[in-house]
Amino acid sequence: MNFEHTEDRRMLADSLNRFIAEQYGFESRNRIAQSKEGFSKAIWQQFAELGVIGALFSEADGGFGGAGFDVAVVFEALGRGLVVEPLLGAVMAGEAISVAGDDAQKARLGEIMSGATVAAFAHDEPQSHYELSRVQTRAERSGDGWVLDGVKAVVQQGEQASLFVVSARTSGGMDDEAGISLFLVPANAPGLKVRGSPAIDGGRVAELTFDNAKLGADALLGGEGKGFDALERAIGRGVLALCAEALGAMESAKDATLEYLRTRKQFGVFIGSFQALQHRMADLLLEIEQARSAVINAAAAMDADRVTRERALSAAKFSIGRIGTLVAQESIQMHGGIGMTWELPLAHFAKRLVMIDHQLGDEDHHLQRYIALGRA
Repeated sequence: MNFEHTEDRRMLADSLNRFIAEQYGFESRNRIAQSKEGFSKAIWQQFAELGVIGALFSEADGGFGGAGFDVAVVFEALGRGLVVEPLLGAVMAGEAISVAGDDAQKARLGEIMSGATVAAFAHDEPQSHYELSRVQTRAERSGDGWVLDGVKAVVQQGEQASLFVVSARTSGGMDDEAGISLFLVPANAPGLKVRGSPAIDGGRVAELTFDNAKLGADALLGGEGKGFDALERAIGRGVLALCAEALGAMESAKDATLEYLRTRKQFGVFIGSFQALQHRMADLLLEIEQARSAVINAAAAMDADRVTRERALSAAKFSIGRIGTLVAQESIQMHGGIGMTWELPLAHFAKRLVMIDHQLGDEDHHLQRYIALGRA
């Protein structure tokens, strides 16, 4: 099987990497990440104009790509620059709308691709612990519309989002796959409260509280109680995106570490000439290539049957969690004490790699999920 990128993907990767290198330097990134908005609306609009957001969507939805490898190419570049703009929310919310939405709802995809709408995906809850089917937020019919009650936690860039895709239970028990529904919720919906806070690795997250939040009849995304498939597919796209982002961050951490080994002297010689450090670096390079293989395998499986797709995604997320933590630790240790300083980009890459492990399921969760899917 040929895993080389198409000419279009190579051009996309080149232009995006060049844009991030020129317009999204480390100091600029930190200013954006620590700002009260949590991302740059100007950069977000430029991503839209460059076709970066559109590359995450299929031609049937008005986009320019949408395949697993398109997602991987974009997010690997984002990982290299520690980009905090809300593309993860776009790819997850967009997938749910694409899979389950009617024509009117799918029309919102054009607004997302143009940068006019910031979309966020709200599924995680304070007590969910990564389990997709554990949904306590409830939705009940009220006249011609719906009423939502519950809490969603750690919604990426939720303060700035104008549209949310929200999971809620319309029937069944708390852990049942059946009975989960998805809803399109505008940020100004009556009864919705958004409370933001800074994320530990830059940008901002939000907690959404639904207190008798009122929605129209057109808010339901897909069939009532039949949202689990779209939910799983949206989360799967997010997992692939995070794995590719981690791969880009690993590459940047690796490059910084190699440069340090080649320029730092001790006892009058470059420390990269020390055999012990050479062995550690060689092991690290092999691990990063294994991570790359896992991402390629996951991207290639996005159009396969459910079990094959989900096992490949869990295998990749498990590998990324383990290897990302290893890269963070080894890169900092080979830099010595300077590796932990705030002024050095490496510390921020290490922090992001550790946090990616905890998004959408950590390595322990995905190892167990991989085993369980093998029994299905």
